[in-house]
Amino acid sequence: MSKTVRIGCASAFWGDTCTAAAQLVHGGALDYLVFDYLAEVTMSILAGARMKDPQAGYATDFVEVLTPLLADIQRQGIRVISNAGGIHPQACAAALQAACDHAQVPLKIAVLLGDDLQPQLKNLHGITDMFDGTPLPPVCVSANAYLGAPGIAQALALGADIVITGRVVDSAVVSAALVHEFGWSWHDYDRLAQAALAGHIIECGAQCTGGNFTDWRDVPDYEHIGFPIVEVSADGQFTVNKVDGSGGLISELSVAEQLLYEIGDPRAYVLPDVICDFSQVKLQQQGKHQVRLHGAKGLPPTDRYKVSATYPDGFRCTASCLIAGIDAVAKAERVSQAIIGKTAELFSQRGWAPFTDVNIELLGSEATYGAHGQRHDTREVVVKLAVRHPSKQALVLFAREIAQAATGMAPGLTGIVGGRPTVYPLIRLFSFLIDKSACDLSIHWQGERHTCALPAAQALVTPAAPIDPPKTTGRADASVPLVKLAVARAGDKGNHSNIGVIARAPEYLPWIAETLTPEVVVDWMRHVLDPVHGRVERWYLPGSHSLNFLLENALGGGGIASLRIDPQGKAFAQQLLEIPIAVPQHIADQFN
Repeated sequence: MSKTVRIGCASAFWGDTCTAAAQLVHGGALDYLVFDYLAEVTMSILAGARMKDPQAGYATDFVEVLTPLLADIQRQGIRVISNAGGIHPQACAAALQAACDHAQVPLKIAVLLGDDLQPQLKNLHGITDMFDGTPLPPVCVSANAYLGAPGIAQALALGADIVITGRVVDSAVVSAALVHEFGWSWHDYDRLAQAALAGHIIECGAQCTGGNFTDWRDVPDYEHIGFPIVEVSADGQFTVNKVDGSGGLISELSVAEQLLYEIGDPRAYVLPDVICDFSQVKLQQQGKHQVRLHGAKGLPPTDRYKVSATYPDGFRCTASCLIAGIDAVAKAERVSQAIIGKTAELFSQRGWAPFTDVNIELLGSEATYGAHGQRHDTREVVVKLAVRHPSKQALVLFAREIAQAATGMAPGLTGIVGGRPTVYPLIRLFSFLIDKSACDLSIHWQGERHTCALPAAQALVTPAAPIDPPKTTGRADASVPLVKLAVARAGDKGNHSNIGVIARAPEYLPWIAETLTPEVVVDWMRHVLDPVHGRVERWYLPGSHSLNFLLENALGGGGIASLRIDPQGKAFAQQLLEIPIAVPQHIADQFN
C-alpha cells in the first residue's frame, strides 16, 4: 500500500476550542497535529502583552491544550507544528519544555526564528504600503514577515518532535510536513501547490467540516463538531475527513466554501514557496464525510516576503445599549445623534479636536444591510456607538457621558452593555513587501543555532490568463434568490473582503455569472464599499464551478481598525445570497 500522511488541524485562531486537539489525538490516527493561531490582529495583541511582560507574546492556549496530551503524542509518534510562538517563540518553547519536563515526557522542541523585523525597521528605507503606497509609519508595535515552509521542514529533518514558529503563512505548517515526509523538491511547484491547498483547506479548522456553512441546517451536532484531517498521497492528491462519530459535515460544497476563502485571484494565490493556481481544482465526494481534491498547479515564487506591521493611530471607544418600545428605531437615531452632538460640543469647549471617525449602527433594524434593510417597525434595537479620536482623554469624557442618556433622553433606554465603556488604542495594519534576504532565518535546536538557507530562486512565470465563465443558452423568464443556486462564504484580507460563490450544480453557473457581474455586486454592496476607492473584481474557477469576488476597500479600515459591528465582513456573503438571479422557468420550478 502506498504511503499516505495524515495531518489534523486543532486550531483556526487564538481562542479556538480547547477540545479539538484531544479529539484529533485520541481518534484521528495522525502523523502530524498542527495549530494555527495568528491572525493580523493577534500580532499586535501579543506585542502589547510582551511590552507588559517580557516572557509574554505567544499563544498561551497552545501550551495549556498540549500539556495533558504530551504522553499520548509521544506514544503515538505524532509530530506537532504550530505558529503559537507569535512574537516570542522562544518563550513559548520554554513554557512547553517546562511542561514536558514536569510530565517527564522527553519530546524534542525546535524553534524557527527570523520573521520578526521590528528591530530592523529603523534601518529600512523607502518602505511603502503594498496597497496604497503610503510611507511606513514612524512607530510600529509589530512587524512580521510571512515565512514559508523550508525552515519548518529543516527542523523536522533535524529530528524535532515539536516545531514552534512565529509568523508563517497559515498553510506552511502542513506544506513543511509533506515536503519532509515525501522528499519533494522545492522546485516541484505542482506538488507544493497541492500541499498548500491541503494546508489552506484545514487551516481554519471546522470551517471545512460544516462550520460557517451556508446550509447550516444540514450540519449535525455543532456541540461535537469534528476538526479536519487531510490524508495526503505522494502525488499530492488528498482527501479531507474527520474523526469517526464527531459532528459536522464534509461535503463538496462545505469544502469548496473553504477552497475560495480569502484567496483573491485563484490563478495567482501568492505564497512564499509557490504561486498557486486553484482555478482548476476539482472536488469529489468519496463517501460519507470524505472529499478528494486535486488539480492545483504551481509556479515559482517571488523573491519577496509579505510583511504585516501594526501601528497605533489614536484611540477608540465603543458603547452599546438597548432601546425598546414604540418607535424604537427613531428614538435610537435621535439618542445616538444627541450623544455624539453633546460630546462634540464638550470637545470644542475644551479646545480639543473633533472625533476622527464616528460609526452609529442600530442593530436589529438591519443596519448592516444598507439600502436593502427591510425592518422599519422593530420594537427593540441595540445602539452601537463607535468613535475614534487622537486623544484618550477625549474618549474618556465620551464614555462618561453615555450613562446620562438613561435619564435625560428618550424612554426605553436600558442595558448599557458592560457598564461604562473602555477606551482602547486603535491599531492599524500596514502591509509591505521586502526582499527575502532581509530575513535571517534560523532554527534553535538543542542549544544550537542552525542557519536556514532558502531554495534557489527560479525565473518567474506569468500566471494563466483568466477564463470567462460559460455563456447562458435559452431565455431567462423567472428569478430565484442566489441562495437557491449557490453557497457562499466571505473572508477578509486587510481592508478587502473576499466572497466565494459556488454553484450547487454546474448548469446553474452560467445564469449566476450572467447576473452576478462586478457592476451588479458594486451596486448591491455599495453600502460597505469605500465611495472613492471601493471596487470589485471577479474570477471564474471552472474546476469548482465557482466565482470569486474581491471587494476592495470594503471593511471600513479592516479587521483591527474598523469601527463597524462586522469589521471582517463575515456577513457579506449572507447579504449577497439574497440577490435575485434571472433563470429559465424550468430551473425556477425546481425550487417550488
